[in-house]
Amino acid sequence: MAISVTSPCPDATIERLEIHSWPIWTCEPSSFTWTYDAEETCLLLEGEVTVTPEGGEPVRFGAGDLVVFPEGLRCRWQVHAPVRKHYRFA
Repeated sequence: MAISVTSPCPDATIERLEIHSWPIWTCEPSSFTWTYDAEETCLLLEGEVTVTPEGGEPVRFGAGDLVVFPEGLRCRWQVHAPVRKHYRFA
């Protein structure tokens, strides 16, 4: 299961997906495990993160990046700098 990162996310994509109307999630620097019960698409407004899929290679992303996490993904989040992101579950 691959994590998709579009860096930086084009303004046209932000407008087309109406990302600014999505809810916002915040998180302070921390480390935690997570399992995605549904696909998540998010746009990082602030912060820097490394997500390591179970059995996979780390993926690093930050402010301005559009990230898609597939349903069923099990991973470990390492939040390096405080995160603020718009998000949507499919």
